[in-house]
Amino acid sequence: MTALPTVPAVPGIDVARPEGARQAPPTVPQGYYAIEPEPWGAPFVPQEDQDNPVPSQPRGLLRATLDGFVISAGARDTIVLHPDDGSVLQPLPCWENSTGCCGPDGTEGPNRACPCGARIATLAADCSGPWELHLDPVRTYAFTPPDAHR
Repeated sequence: MTALPTVPAVPGIDVARPEGARQAPPTVPQGYYAIEPEPWGAPFVPQEDQDNPVPSQPRGLLRATLDGFVISAGARDTIVLHPDDGSVLQPLPCWENSTGCCGPDGTEGPNRACPCGARIATLAADCSGPWELHLDPVRTYAFTPPDAHR
């Protein structure tokens, strides 16, 4: 993939979908990346305050399991891209970890791999949440060349 310039923070999303759209607008503009400082993605653990639950992850919805409302205990500092900037990445065989209504919701762990097969990213593209691609910070790194446009 090509080096991309960064945006200072992961932008919020507009929960309103354009009429007839299955996805939210992309969180990060195409050609840029942002770093998500908060835990994101699997695994999920029970929230301490079950009476006043919070969304399960940034830009996410409430999520409940048999253990009650859960919150992400996933990686911090994931690299967030516009999904089209990761077009070389492929779905896992049999769409593993890609559960969702209109697309993968991103809650089951990595669901995209490099052409070599290394699982490095999680696509969130369901109708109920953000449209973004998270690169695993253990397997990838963010770099902005000094001459990149801002």
